[in-house]
Amino acid sequence: MRLYMFEHCSLCFRVRMTAAIKRLHLQETVVLDDDSDTMIRLVGKRVIPILVKDDGEPMLESMDMVAYIDGLGEPVLIGSQRPEIAAWAEKVVAKTAPLTMLRYPLLGLPEFGTVAALDHYHVRKRKTFGDFVELRANTRLQMQALTPDLEQLDGLIESRSAVNGALSLDDIRVLPLLRSAAVVKGLRFPPKVRDYFEMMMDRIGYAPLPAI
Repeated sequence: MRLYMFEHCSLCFRVRMTAAIKRLHLQETVVLDDDSDTMIRLVGKRVIPILVKDDGEPMLESMDMVAYIDGLGEPVLIGSQRPEIAAWAEKVVAKTAPLTMLRYPLLGLPEFGTVAALDHYHVRKRKTFGDFVELRANTRLQMQALTPDLEQLDGLIESRSAVNGALSLDDIRVLPLLRSAAVVKGLRFPPKVRDYFEMMMDRIGYAPLPAI
């Protein structure tokens, strides 16, 4: 299987962590941010992630990819799910994006490996999130807005090895968002959140992205 992805992409990381938990080999191909041609060639539109299965068939939708990979052999994401975790994840996506999007280009990630790719990213994201300098100036306020949500998650985590005590799709929802949030230097994770994040990242063998 080959995953076409961006290194910073939390949806891509859902797929990557599932394969890592399953101990399944997943070939990773990082696409330049401006390489729409590759995406269109594979699936007819600009979208990431794209999973190309062993038979050559491409898949879209990250949670469909997660289900497919978990279904190869004995499933591992069999724990119960909680609606409050899904609600938490949906809420936090909107709060983390203004903090993280302006930082990703500063990390030297491969999807920004050319000047054209980096410029393409800036143009795209400024249309959605506004001026990066202004966003950076609002970092403290944005961190303060996110802190109650991290504290809420601290109260929801049941185990450092699985948010609900046994691995489930809720871990696939939560860990990629924490990985993204961790790029914000100075953002403090509460104790159980930090313990869970460090334990899970170590378990799947991925180092956190740098904080800036």
